[in-house]
Amino acid sequence: MQENRIVIIIDKPVEEVFEFTTNPKNTHLWVPFIEEEIADEFPPKIGTVYKNRRGDSWNTSIVMEYETSRLFKLENDVFAVTYSYKKIKDNSTELVYLESVKQGQLTKPLTKEVLQKLKSVLESN
Repeated sequence: MQENRIVIIIDKPVEEVFEFTTNPKNTHLWVPFIEEEIADEFPPKIGTVYKNRRGDSWNTSIVMEYETSRLFKLENDVFAVTYSYKKIKDNSTELVYLESVKQGQLTKPLTKEVLQKLKSVLESN
């Protein structure tokens, strides 16, 4: 698999979903394998550097595309992830998560359960 696409509806306004998912302080709350995430600036813009830690290993990505409440794309030499946000109604957002690798196979694709956790965390606030 070179690409993994997951769509989920979250019962929160698009602005809130966007803010939560782009804030590195929140990532560990919904992505179980990321213990910590930091960014060199927040709010982000094109060129912002994000780093996330899994155990002793740090992965670095750069914001390649950024449109407030619409699009957020992180990329490094191997991997890219794009979040697309669409307002369904005032209090509902469609989030499309798309991850891909530039070569080879996507060995550990994100699962729908991870996005269900995101939905749960956001909707319980």
